[in-house]
Amino acid sequence: MPQTLSDFLTHQGAPTQLVKLLNGVTEACVEISTEVRRGALAGILGEAGSDNIQGEHQKKLDVIANDILLQAALDSGAYAVASEEMDEPVLAAPGTSGSDYLLLFDPLDGSSNIDVNVTIGTIFSVLRRTDAMFLQPGSAQVAAGYVAYGPATQLVITLGQGTAAFTLDKGQWWLTTERIEIPADTKEFAINASNARHWEVPVKRYVDEMLAGKTGPLGKDFNMRWIASMVADVHRVLTRGGTFMYPRDSRDPSKAGKLRLMYEANPMSFLVEQAGGASTNGQQRILDLAPTELHQRVAVFMGSRHEIERVTRYHQ
Repeated sequence: MPQTLSDFLTHQGAPTQLVKLLNGVTEACVEISTEVRRGALAGILGEAGSDNIQGEHQKKLDVIANDILLQAALDSGAYAVASEEMDEPVLAAPGTSGSDYLLLFDPLDGSSNIDVNVTIGTIFSVLRRTDAMFLQPGSAQVAAGYVAYGPATQLVITLGQGTAAFTLDKGQWWLTTERIEIPADTKEFAINASNARHWEVPVKRYVDEMLAGKTGPLGKDFNMRWIASMVADVHRVLTRGGTFMYPRDSRDPSKAGKLRLMYEANPMSFLVEQAGGASTNGQQRILDLAPTELHQRVAVFMGSRHEIERVTRYHQ
């Protein structure tokens, strides 16, 4: 008999509060999926006329998705919620029965692709409430996942017991892959090659070696793929192997990278590791990094284990 998400969470032994929160978040993603598919018909494409805390222009759907997820999380008992699109976290109202869990999310990853109908997604991460609040390493996550809004709407999730995939059909999430396994070896990589002139030496070396093909030091031909949506690029890695890389570069030496540790790198690293892959910032395991600020940035190398180990060695 096909397994629903609620059945899956119960079989994983998730506490009642966590099940309630995850059901609330994934139900909100069903609503976001509907909004994404309506797009131009609802007049919700294009710029919102506002910037987020990182100074990036927000799309209308960024704001809509953020509002939907924030309300759903608070309604589902989250003690506090942090978003890539919000300056500060939002705490549950005093007197409400908030749970022991914190939620972080990127409401609409890859939003530069919204207007051209390319796969985008929602990324989320769940932590237990501690004195440190949100500033906990990624290894402390109790759950993480993303929803990819593509030809099919899919949910990929982990509770630390492997990575599973669900497909949305008639408002219900159905288990379609019980345990995702990323091959240790690959011939595919994803990186924004237009930034090559800004890369650090280890990244240039690694990409040059891949591009050298069978006659180069790696002894095989590689294909490059780049969608400019982390959800879409990592979904491909989880589905058939490969590497996803977003290194730091010389354009702003003060920044450790482009992607956000708490909203993107940590949850995706948790999913990738639980599927047998690896994830580092070029120097160390991302899930071991101790965050110092809510909107901290980081370099990211994740995917098939042997290649991630290689590029990390080059950095070291």
